Amino acid sequence: MNEHEKIFIDYLKRSDLKYTRPRQIILNIVFNNPSHFDVETLYDQIRRNNRDVSRATVYRTMPLLVKSGLIKQSLRCQAKDQYENVSDQDHHLHLVCNNCGKIIEINSSELENRLRSLAEVHKFKILDFSIGAQGLCRKCSNKRDKETKS
Repeated sequence: MNEHEKIFIDYLKRSDLKYTRPRQIILNIVFNNPSHFDVETLYDQIRRNNRDVSRATVYRTMPLLVKSGLIKQSLRCQAKDQYENVSDQDHHLHLVCNNCGKIIEINSSELENRLRSLAEVHKFKILDFSIGAQGLCRKCSNKRDKETKS
């Protein structure tokens, strides 16, 4: 049993909930997914090999994974909540393409240090933060530039 499974089982026990086979399947797929994901994409991945996991079970399990501290809702992109694993992860920025939905992660240690300095000046204790920017990725920007030149 791996660490994220132990954490989730402990959380479910404290909440008087069961660690069911569908929840196990969802957890394993979430932690085999290194990138951001939304619930519908996760459900599609699950359904490829596991027809016995319902869409409702996936939607009901997501808040449990968030509350257990294993994943977080990192951003909203193209009208969908995007999630990511929080284990062994440094803070980072999200650059989100408004056109295609591509998400680019950038290490934000310099920005994080500045944010913490500002918080200290204002006697504010940061528990977590999420910073992102919206715009156009290189591919979409180039495509738009070519269209405007035509």
